[in-house]
Amino acid sequence: MTLAHTSRGSGPSCYLLPANGHDARDFAAVRPTLATRFETVALDWPAMGSSPAPADPAAMSAAAFADELETFVLARGSEPAVFIGHSVGGYAAGRLALRRPELVRALVLVNSGGFFDPGPLGRFFSRLRGHPGVIRATEGAFARYHTKRRNPHTAAMFERIDAARRGDAYAAVVAGVWNSFASRSFDLRPLGTIRCPTLLVWGARDPIVTLQQAGRGAERAIPGSHLVSLDTGHSPFAEDPEGFLASVMPFLERVIAEPGNARDAAAGT
Repeated sequence: MTLAHTSRGSGPSCYLLPANGHDARDFAAVRPTLATRFETVALDWPAMGSSPAPADPAAMSAAAFADELETFVLARGSEPAVFIGHSVGGYAAGRLALRRPELVRALVLVNSGGFFDPGPLGRFFSRLRGHPGVIRATEGAFARYHTKRRNPHTAAMFERIDAARRGDAYAAVVAGVWNSFASRSFDLRPLGTIRCPTLLVWGARDPIVTLQQAGRGAERAIPGSHLVSLDTGHSPFAEDPEGFLASVMPFLERVIAEPGNARDAAAGT
């Protein structure tokens, strides 16, 4: 499968990985600044953004997204890279760091999945959203619900989702990934321990992937990681670009300056 991507800027590689149902344009507010120090490589997941639909959209899952990321990074053959992963993008980046640590220089996990047990209620909610008809009917409203601050970047994000949600392949893929969130295999913690420099950036008002459960869970699971909370919902880089960059850029500058010192890079944020 081919993942659509764009490359902007120069320097070490920095991958931008969006959430389920979203595309790489969500990073538009922060990408120009990131591109002053990095070659930013922004990916679209299958059937999202500019990426084509997979042969079997309903078979897609979070693990399938992670597989696609690993294949893409290996094919590109670059040096160890930075990964900024949002929601399921954070899950995919975290799994890559566990499976192929030689490919990952540092992680910025943003309201990420994969580091907590959602419990029976969370699994029920994931299965409820695991129906294409539910995605077609509600995805726009759902995005507005978990986005707590409004600006032109979030307005553009809503417009993209409103247009995409009517597509059959899009709805099937998004639903399939939601179904996979209910699986215990979505929990990355049994796979090992992430050892690279890791910054956790969390929107404190996210009602779905919450700071207290998911953010604190990731902080406990990743030794030496540092958790920063912002006054946003699920998409801090779109809701508060300035606050996001103020947290992320100093961390990344330390990673560039001292790439071998994982603990100092994270703890100095």
